[in-house]
Amino acid sequence: MSSNNPEGLKAVRLMMVLSSLSPLFVLWAIRGLSCVADLWLWLTCTILVVIPNLVLLWRIRTARQRNDVRTLTIGKAEDHRGDLLVYLFAMLIPLYDVNLSSPRDAAAALVALLFIVFLFWHLHLHYMNVLFAIRSYRVFTITPTQGELATGEPFVLVTKRIALQAEERVRAYRLSNTVFFEPEAGL
Repeated sequence: MSSNNPEGLKAVRLMMVLSSLSPLFVLWAIRGLSCVADLWLWLTCTILVVIPNLVLLWRIRTARQRNDVRTLTIGKAEDHRGDLLVYLFAMLIPLYDVNLSSPRDAAAALVALLFIVFLFWHLHLHYMNVLFAIRSYRVFTITPTQGELATGEPFVLVTKRIALQAEERVRAYRLSNTVFFEPEAGL
């Protein structure tokens, strides 16, 4: 968002980024690391899968309880279903396939993972979550033309709608200042 409207909810955004990496942590737990005892790897991977996803669910629940709803006016809407495939092939598979047989290899993979977390954070890609895809949600990037968010800055809408029309008004819960969640069409 613009400099006078910072993204906010930094801890939630970080948890959303980590939750988007859940499939990688599951794969690493299954695959194992020869330089880390299975017990510690499983514990770490379980924490990295469960905690961020619980925080995401907590944020959705909190937004509902606090009625943190925004009315969004759709300008231009772009469907980003294809981004999930790019995400899976460009990030998950190479990191999964990394040779993790030595502490140096594991450290290099960790630095690569931190770089990806930084990029997801910096580029506001914290909406990339396989749990949304599993539950048949679609991700749209919206460029607003009017309404609350008519700053010209795009925002993301996670919804079960198949398509969005220009000038359509949508009521959605705020997960962050640039990510909104519509649990069902016609909220």
